[in-house]
Amino acid sequence: MVHTEPVAADDTAPDSSTPSPAPDAGARMPRWLPRAMVAALALFACFQLAAWAFHQLIGLLLNILIAFFLAVAIEPAVARMAARGMRRGLATGLVFLGVTVVAAGFFTLLGSMLADQIITMVENFPSYLDSVIRWINRTFRTHLSRVEVQESVLHSDWLQKYLKSSAGGVLDVSATVLGGLFQLLTVLLFSFYFAADGPRLRRALCSVLPPRRQAEVLRAWEIAVIKTGGYLYSRALMALISGIAHYVLLEVLGVPYAPALAIWVGLVSQFIPTIGTYLAGALPMLLAFTVNPWYAVWVLGFVVAYQQVENYVLQPRITARTVDIHPAVAFGSVVAGTALLGAVGALIAIPATATLQGFLGAYVKRYDVTDDPRVQEGPA
Repeated sequence: MVHTEPVAADDTAPDSSTPSPAPDAGARMPRWLPRAMVAALALFACFQLAAWAFHQLIGLLLNILIAFFLAVAIEPAVARMAARGMRRGLATGLVFLGVTVVAAGFFTLLGSMLADQIITMVENFPSYLDSVIRWINRTFRTHLSRVEVQESVLHSDWLQKYLKSSAGGVLDVSATVLGGLFQLLTVLLFSFYFAADGPRLRRALCSVLPPRRQAEVLRAWEIAVIKTGGYLYSRALMALISGIAHYVLLEVLGVPYAPALAIWVGLVSQFIPTIGTYLAGALPMLLAFTVNPWYAVWVLGFVVAYQQVENYVLQPRITARTVDIHPAVAFGSVVAGTALLGAVGALIAIPATATLQGFLGAYVKRYDVTDDPRVQEGPA
């Protein structure tokens, strides 16, 4: 019988009962890291919420911006009436009532005029078509007839597709019109409050600012009123000159509704930047075409020629006394405003730029220019 001795345990073997050493203190997560991660997530969530809210309220903010410039534009008239003892709310209401009556009367006259001319064009369309077909047959040695042209147009695929798409877009047009009316009412409401409560609004704004900042804010407000008023004055003066010039042309050509058309051209050409002149000239061309097709060509030539005279002769001299903004800067501001805010930016770009230029002019130090031929201006 073999007797075995018990094997002694190796002293070097690890003992499971012995606790493992603590990890290095440098490998632990810093105490500030969880708080920093929570703060970063909270900031990101706040940014996303602010971006979403701004995107949802961009329409309202644009309406408020338009209302502010409209209130600034009528501020001189309201302040003049309030200085004579009239309450600002009543004065603002009278100014808005006058503008509304004038605008409603103008658009009513323009709508009736346009409707009459459309009816006249529809009634005379066969004779216009006959004259065009005779000219084509005589010039190109063809043998077209009005019946063939009408049949080809009425049975064309593009006309049927256009009618179907137009029928489906009636609801969209109605919704757009209702939305536009709601935006107009919003702008008028805010502009009324801005103009009627102008002193109270300025007082509330200045109450949260130190005295030195209050003076700067009030000066900026005053500059905005002066520059916006100067812009409207210069535009109204150029609209008057443009209306008179186009009235003389339309009266000489015998185009009907010449006074209403002249007012239309004057207002649209001056208060819609860049493309206003050509947009305004489309309606007189349409009515001149009903009298004589060649008269439409005369109107187009006059519109283009007058635009050049206005750009290089009238506008620099008139705006130099009111807005005092370089034509290149004005054009660049209109382009930038259109890119940022669309049509709204195009309308308020010039008065906003003039206001900013006038405000910054007080903080930019100017020096006498050295007597150098390179900086001398030639004869104007």
